[in-house]
Amino acid sequence: MDALSTRVILGGDGCRLRTAVCGVAPAARPRGLCILLQGLSEFIEKYSEVIDELRGRGFVVATFDWRSQGGSQRCLADPCKIHVEDFAQYDADLAAFMEQVVEPLAEGPIIALAHSMGGHILLRALKSRPTLVRAAVLSAPMISMQTDGYSPRLARSICKLQTLLGHREDWVWGADNIDPLTMSFDAQRVTRDPQRFARTQALLRAAPELRTKGPSWGWLDASFRSISRMRQDGFGRTLTTPLLTFGAQSDRVVVSADCRTLMQGLPNARYVALSDAEHEILMERDSIRAEFWAAFDAFVAEQLSGPQ
Repeated sequence: MDALSTRVILGGDGCRLRTAVCGVAPAARPRGLCILLQGLSEFIEKYSEVIDELRGRGFVVATFDWRSQGGSQRCLADPCKIHVEDFAQYDADLAAFMEQVVEPLAEGPIIALAHSMGGHILLRALKSRPTLVRAAVLSAPMISMQTDGYSPRLARSICKLQTLLGHREDWVWGADNIDPLTMSFDAQRVTRDPQRFARTQALLRAAPELRTKGPSWGWLDASFRSISRMRQDGFGRTLTTPLLTFGAQSDRVVVSADCRTLMQGLPNARYVALSDAEHEILMERDSIRAEFWAAFDAFVAEQLSGPQ
């Protein structure tokens, strides 16, 4: 990845957000702009390979770190703890990014590539603004979450109780013990590719200020509320943006079946199940990534050749 052009913008409530833009690869034919939206606890540098793959396909890439992670402003005194009060804060940050970074750059079609929580936030935006982007590709979007042995109802009840008891800014049980710098490959549950896992750890060793561990009860409560809203009947009736969504068959972070169900109810969405893939599809083994990029290329070519 060439040197990124980075700058800090202010989100909806003045939160400092680190953004980055990288131009089209020199040998590629320009095709437009891709906004790249990462998942929980991720950071721009983790996507260097993906950014180069998009640049090689002719896209300017614009991306940013969500509040409370990466190089953006942390919300609590402990910088390793991810926290928001409501996903409306993420909505405002995405809107600020689009207005201040993307719109001044856009001289052609805009597409989106969003992973996990980034896909969830993008879907919230597309419900109210279906023409925000020409088309979107979602990687294991967070439609609902695995709850680690608890029933979803019990997990929501525990979370609500913790917030009512005043623990909104405390760690979700066990999150403070999950350190990406010391976690072994066998202990992680997001990829089957040891080289890409090791690459992410090397990036964090070189820049430990980018590291996070996990969420607060407040973040979890906000996510449950947003998931509930998304799964209500009628959520997708106005969501007409063309979508290509990938689900990981071996996902242990989000519930792929719920993602498939939502996509089947949308008017302009396609769902692709990737066998053997873990949650981080874009950080997976080469064979899985090749299947992803082949479907991505066919979808994007179709969308960019259609009516403006």
